[in-house]
Amino acid sequence: MNIESLMATVMSLCLAIPFACAQAIPDIETLLKDVRANQHKMDEIREDYTFHRTMTEEDLDEKGAVVKTTTTEREFFFVNGRGIGRLVKKNGVPLNPQEEKKEDARVRGVVEIAMKTAPKARRGRGPAGLIGEILPMVKISNPRRVSFHGRSTLAFDFTGDPRAKGKGTEENAAKKMAGEIWFDEADHQVARLEVHFYDNFRIGGGLLASVQKGSTMEVEQGPIGGGLWMQTSNDQHVNARIVVRNFRQNVHTKNTDFKKFNVEILQQIGPPGK
Repeated sequence: MNIESLMATVMSLCLAIPFACAQAIPDIETLLKDVRANQHKMDEIREDYTFHRTMTEEDLDEKGAVVKTTTTEREFFFVNGRGIGRLVKKNGVPLNPQEEKKEDARVRGVVEIAMKTAPKARRGRGPAGLIGEILPMVKISNPRRVSFHGRSTLAFDFTGDPRAKGKGTEENAAKKMAGEIWFDEADHQVARLEVHFYDNFRIGGGLLASVQKGSTMEVEQGPIGGGLWMQTSNDQHVNARIVVRNFRQNVHTKNTDFKKFNVEILQQIGPPGK
């Protein structure tokens, strides 16, 4: 086979199997270093933004049926890396003047405490931080490229390694987890994280608390403009026991209406760390 025929064969294979000639998928630990570095930059930028957070909590009975639903809406912002939510509605009803006055006083107190707290102590607890805790305790498999919300994304599966030696509660819990991670290839940000407990996880030998098999968490982040990525949703199903009380709940969180602080918001809640 001459060189022309060889090149023609290679080109035909690339056309038939697009990913066959794609750039190699990077090692996940190397990728996570870039993700963490980007997350620190995002922590700085997001201090200048606010957004609307809607949280729906569903209390469940033993059969998984919803017995109570509570919905809260908050204007959310960050001070020194700490997320602070100002309650504006509960179950669709705006706060009355007395409730609003009390909430504003509470928020001002939280802001004052956050402004006196070292910023580094509040950072690194987002999806990138969670993945950093999970990674040493799991086995990674099935690296691949996928399209997620129209963007090229690097996806990995993981499952807890029972033989890994955890140093704390978070790492030991990770050994009972499995799931998938999606990294945005262009921006090196966590686009989606899915986690589920494939086995029960006991704290204090089960005397203090336990998280039951089947508990799940799904987190998504997305670009909102100006190079900033923010968490857009967080859905959790928790089946746990704390001391002697069983706890079953679904929690659905949606973040929308991302924008920079304006004068009206600053007058209501005080300067965000300025």
